[in-house]
Amino acid sequence: DRAGIWAANCLEWILLQHGAARAGVVLVNVNPAYRSHELRYVLRKSSIRALFLREKDPRANYREILAESRNGDSLPLEHTVWLGDASWDEMLDRGVDFAADLAAPGDVANIQYTSGTTGSPKGVMLTHRGLVNDGMALVLYKTAVAAAVAGTFSLWDASWHLVVNVVGGIAVGLAVGYVVRQVRRRVDDTPTEVAIALLSGYLAYLPAAAIGVSGVLAAVTIGVYMGWYTPQLTNVQTRLSGNAFWEILVFLVNALLFALVGFQLHVIASRISITSSLIAEAVLVSLAVIATRLVWVPVFSYLPRWLFRSIRERDPYPPWQWPVILAWAGVRGAVSLAAALALPINVPHRDTIVFVTFVVILVTLVGQVLTLPVLIRVLHVEDDDGADREDAKARIKAAEAALARLEELAAEDWVRDDTVERMRGSYNFRTTRFRARYEGVDEDGAEERSQAFQRLRRELLEAERSAVLALRNDGVITEEVMQRVQRDIDLEDSRLDV
Repeated sequence: DRAGIWAANCLEWILLQHGAARAGVVLVNVNPAYRSHELRYVLRKSSIRALFLREKDPRANYREILAESRNGDSLPLEHTVWLGDASWDEMLDRGVDFAADLAAPGDVANIQYTSGTTGSPKGVMLTHRGLVNDGMALVLYKTAVAAAVAGTFSLWDASWHLVVNVVGGIAVGLAVGYVVRQVRRRVDDTPTEVAIALLSGYLAYLPAAAIGVSGVLAAVTIGVYMGWYTPQLTNVQTRLSGNAFWEILVFLVNALLFALVGFQLHVIASRISITSSLIAEAVLVSLAVIATRLVWVPVFSYLPRWLFRSIRERDPYPPWQWPVILAWAGVRGAVSLAAALALPINVPHRDTIVFVTFVVILVTLVGQVLTLPVLIRVLHVEDDDGADREDAKARIKAAEAALARLEELAAEDWVRDDTVERMRGSYNFRTTRFRARYEGVDEDGAEERSQAFQRLRRELLEAERSAVLALRNDGVITEEVMQRVQRDIDLEDSRLDV
């Protein structure tokens, strides 16, 4: 089951998040700034059965928006609970306790929706393990490194420092996130906003590290916090520029990590003796890493379902081939490399550790990645086109929502009748085309007509580009004007298939 919360930060949110996680319910975060058509889309797309919301909010009247979103639509929503109202107290009174958590680590815990450039919110699913996995792993790694350097280990001391690291890191991330959010609310400049977004992780990491708590968890926390509020703080221009910037940055950072290890290896090779015995040991470590994942992924895939009937009923046992492929796809990469390079210089055998880490990454990247297609074919696992069908279904629902909103606006004085007819025809054709793609049957030839239209439209857009470039070359317009017009042409080109 999925429940939604539609409210700003509040105490009830913490209770709902904890209770939903323990009960195996997926909590869907609904943006407080949504209007009726956006709320309707999220309620239908995520199949929310219960919605928790606060009646009084300075942004809008939630009762009216909820009523508009349900008007004339059949939604999966069955229960509405108003935070701070009698319905909230009644729900708490009806709560039951249970001895064990009903969710497995790999189950979805949250669905977070963001706004985007195509007019429909986009959902990202976060698992229980995924919410804290990398951050917790690096915190434990830091504890292990400290013990190795000190040469002593105390379970009580390590446990206490672990708790302080985790709680402190999250607290710093939330505090810095709140400050960054307030700053970004007052900024309306795309380069400045992207720069603040880039620096946010460092702004959380540095003070956390300075006071001795987990800078990694602080950076993760501010990322989740700002990821939730960013749709309210940014406009279309900032999102377009930001998406392009982050895509390039992630690529460059990953490339830089491997360049760094290349420089390190050159130095390491001069300090250690790379013998056949060392290479054999590194290969054995690589095989141990692969074997561990091959054992534990199936265990964590089947054991929770075997122990808890509720999990089995909600998510049946997968075919055995799926866990095998997931296990084999566990490639080591940037996180492992960064963890090895972060070892202090005085750690015993640091050079050997970095070398072995590089070999593990090399073996998994080359060995597992290159053999993954072969494994998929051997296990007879085929693409069920689920992603394409889901994409088509989302576009159908988005077009239907647009048509419903169009009918609501058709009676407005500022809406022209010919514009309504043109938009209605466009959305009806889009619905027909993607329904044919979803069902796999195209009796009307909608896809063929669409491809012909796209070909014609791209020919015309190319003529526009050539004309604008000629104007720049002749000195009629400036470089800045050309880039702005060309960017709009490119955006229209990228939207042709939707």
